[in-house]
Amino acid sequence: MDDIVKQALAKWPNVPSCTGWLMLDRRGNWRMRDEAAQASGSPGVPIRHEALLGFINRNYECDERGQWFFQNGPQRVYVELGYTPWVVRLSVDANAAADDALTLKDQAGNPFEPSAVFADDQGGILFADTSAPPRIAVLHDHDLELFADHAKLADDSLSGEFRWNNGVALALESVRLDDVASRFGFVQSPAAKA
Repeated sequence: MDDIVKQALAKWPNVPSCTGWLMLDRRGNWRMRDEAAQASGSPGVPIRHEALLGFINRNYECDERGQWFFQNGPQRVYVELGYTPWVVRLSVDANAAADDALTLKDQAGNPFEPSAVFADDQGGILFADTSAPPRIAVLHDHDLELFADHAKLADDSLSGEFRWNNGVALALESVRLDDVASRFGFVQSPAAKA
C-alpha cells in the first residue's frame, strides 16, 4: 500500500466505502462503472491512464470476508470481479535459456508462479499460485492456444496436465465455474453481499 494512502487512512479513518464503481473484467482490465453502467449491468469504461492503473494495482487488497478492494486514499472501493481477483497472461520467456520456458504475469505485471491448474466447465483455465494463501487467477482468453501447446488434455478437456518450466507437470483439475468463488474464498460482487 502506498504511503500516501496510509497517511490518508490515519487522517480520515471513517470514510464510508463504496461498491459498484470499479470492476476488474475477465481480461484483466480495470473499468469505471458510472450509475448508468451499474443500472444496465454493463462492465463500464476501461481505465487507460497508466498512473491511475499503477495506483490501483499497488493498492489492491482483500478484506477478511474475501471481498477485493482498491484503497483510494481513505476510501475503500470494493471491486466487482468479472471472474477471479487476478487475471494472468501466459507467454514464452524471451530471456530464458530454454526455448519453451514460460512466464505468467498478473494484471499488474507481477510474476505469478503456478502451483495448480484448473479447467472450468465453460472452458476457462485457472491457476493457483504458490503464495499463502494461494491467489487464484483466470488465464486471459488470448493465451488459451499457448496453454494448449503446453498441455496434454484428456478427451474430456477437463483433465490432463500442463507442462510448466523445468519439467514440472501440473495436473489439470476440473472445477465448476459456479464453485470457483466459494472454493477459493472470494466474493465476486461485494455489492450483493452488503
